[in-house]
Amino acid sequence: MSKQYESLAQQIVKLVGGKDNVNHVYHCQTRLRFKLKDESIADQDALNAMDEVARCLISGGVFQVVIGTHVKDVFEEVEKIVGPLEGKAVETTEKKGIVSTVIDFVSGTFQPIIPALSGAGMVKAVLALLVTFEMISAESQTYYILNFFADAVFYFLPMMLAFTEAQKLRCNPILAASIAGIMMHPNWNALVTAGDPVEFFGIIPFTLTTYTSTVIPIIIVVLVQSYVERFLEKWIPQAVKLVFVPMLTFLIMGPLALAVLGPIGSILGNYLADFFTFLSTTAAWAPAVLIGGFLPIMVMFGLHNGVAPLGVMQMGELGYDSIFGPGCVCSNIAQATASAVIAIRTKDKKTRQIATSGSITAYMGITEPTLYGVNLPKKYPLVAAMIGGAAGGLYAGLTHTHRFATGSSGLPAVFLYIGDNTMTYFYNILIALIISFVVTAVVTYILSLKFEKEPETKTIEKVQVNKGEILSPLHGKLYPLTEAKDEAFASKMLGDGAMIQPDDGKVYAPFDGQIVTLFPTKHAIGILSDDGIELLIHFGIDTVNLDGKHFTAFVEQGQRVNQGDLLIEADIKKIEAEGYLTQVPVIITNSASYQSITLSDKKDVNYQDVILKVE
Repeated sequence: MSKQYESLAQQIVKLVGGKDNVNHVYHCQTRLRFKLKDESIADQDALNAMDEVARCLISGGVFQVVIGTHVKDVFEEVEKIVGPLEGKAVETTEKKGIVSTVIDFVSGTFQPIIPALSGAGMVKAVLALLVTFEMISAESQTYYILNFFADAVFYFLPMMLAFTEAQKLRCNPILAASIAGIMMHPNWNALVTAGDPVEFFGIIPFTLTTYTSTVIPIIIVVLVQSYVERFLEKWIPQAVKLVFVPMLTFLIMGPLALAVLGPIGSILGNYLADFFTFLSTTAAWAPAVLIGGFLPIMVMFGLHNGVAPLGVMQMGELGYDSIFGPGCVCSNIAQATASAVIAIRTKDKKTRQIATSGSITAYMGITEPTLYGVNLPKKYPLVAAMIGGAAGGLYAGLTHTHRFATGSSGLPAVFLYIGDNTMTYFYNILIALIISFVVTAVVTYILSLKFEKEPETKTIEKVQVNKGEILSPLHGKLYPLTEAKDEAFASKMLGDGAMIQPDDGKVYAPFDGQIVTLFPTKHAIGILSDDGIELLIHFGIDTVNLDGKHFTAFVEQGQRVNQGDLLIEADIKKIEAEGYLTQVPVIITNSASYQSITLSDKKDVNYQDVILKVE
């Protein structure tokens, strides 16, 4: 693994509070997900300020660090640092609401099986294409074999769900999968097919129900198993646990599953299937519009993890998904398009890079980098994407478009809409995506005319500056640094300097030099002069909390600037309206390199006035 990822992992672990603060860590396609002992000691601001981190957020009790598509590489290095965490988890005092608890459970159960569902879905799509273009016959052995390749995942879905649910509930996943095996055994299916009454010990009737490809029954069974298993683990002596816990689990859960829990789950599954049928026939437009329009908001709060499995359940019950898939792919294409337009329209080099790479991954179905790196910070492309996603979702819903397999929700996903010996749904999803693309592109472009500003360059005349002199970067009143309303600045902990109470929000380069630091929040900027002076200009007190709101940057990190160039602009009135002080500490961070630093005796300073002299 590269040193780049090793160093990044070390920084992230340090900023989340160190390895001792980590109970559990895992990752999805774009994010590191931490379960922390104490979230309050994690430094979110520092994480958000890192170039390699798109966004840091807390959702559903999980501390999430959005990295991008190379998150797996970073995770491997993080894992090396924190070490094995099995058995390390400790009880926390955090209380989750019922909604968060349910979403966490559903997500933990369904998310691990997504790769298998995605792979099987793409095999089905390929198979449908081969048949559609008459490359193979539906009666051929090749078709027969490829078909059960794809169907195997859905046929044995209860067994996979049993395993992942047991992991989530911290009971034995092998025992849970074995219970699922009992419910799916060929002999039981033979009894169901025969249709003759089945009684256990001649007393307990078993309801004749097939459990292959089902979801609800096994979820109920494993939930009960977790309590049975804990009870047995508690009361059976340690010396015989290895034998008696598994044996009694089988003997208890087998009859319960076939006589009580499985039939109850089957009845609930039938009601769920009726609900899905109602939606797909009577109100097919509603889920597609809601998911297409509001999926980005769901992702931000983790709610999509509770909705996405409904598509899996519908597919298990009806053989297709019209609830989540169509709206999801429309939303993702809309987000990708909004980001692509920003890449064309923005004048900020860093934003253009993030938007370009983010739009590519979003078109492939992974939207977190562009959501947290571009669309959410800028806000207006997020609005445009929601409008475009809803428009595409509306068409998909009105045409009853549905997919025949679960998989990616990017452009490759269009092949999942080929099935039932028809290309109709394939054509409809293409039209829906075109609608999402066009609407989003138009709305984003129109809004960009207002929100994307041309960067200003010089607005004041360059003046002659003597060596060791620092001109005022602002117009306002000059004060000693000790009058700053922040102890870190006032104590000169970061270096000596001055404090300015600005009359307006424009900040200019006080000398010729290079931008060495530009915070993502744009509230602070570091400049290195040609003479070696390291200067920090910090606009406002605690304004980092505004997360870039009311700030506009006209330069980028690493850029060469001349004295008088406009660096950043802040909306003073809006900042003050939000309750923040607009004092601007101007600090020489390498003060120790100088024998003396002298503050000017002027009270009112302009952009060309000398405020500090260093010797």
